[in-house]
Amino acid sequence: MQTGTRIETAVRLLRAAVFAARSGGRGEALAAEQSGGCGLGSGPRLDVPLDADGERWLRELWPAGLSEAETVRVRDVLVAWVRRQDGLDRQRNHFMKAFRGRHGFDRRAYAPEVEAEYEAGLADVNAEENRRLSEAAAALLG
Repeated sequence: MQTGTRIETAVRLLRAAVFAARSGGRGEALAAEQSGGCGLGSGPRLDVPLDADGERWLRELWPAGLSEAETVRVRDVLVAWVRRQDGLDRQRNHFMKAFRGRHGFDRRAYAPEVEAEYEAGLADVNAEENRRLSEAAAALLG
């Protein structure tokens, strides 16, 4: 598998781990206890298996399988990413809540400079997420 394809597959696997943690491995939303008022609940579940896509991407990345030590390392990277993604999502939600608290919920009413400030704030959070996702994909591949 080519390097670019491996990175893309690693990103898909990381996202599958986040989805599994959020859905409880059942493809449905968890009714998590509310925490911090951001709407994301108390945090992701880390004890759920990957879905079929996640398992497929795992096999694509390591067709010969993983040693016991590598399995532990890969799981640790996946768990760390799920926690990091949860934190980034909370950061995004807190930014949006604070911004809307200052400027209102109706973006159509924002002055152009306020809209630009909003877009720049979201772009910063998204850039941080993309940077961290790239780092996690590289760590996943070892």
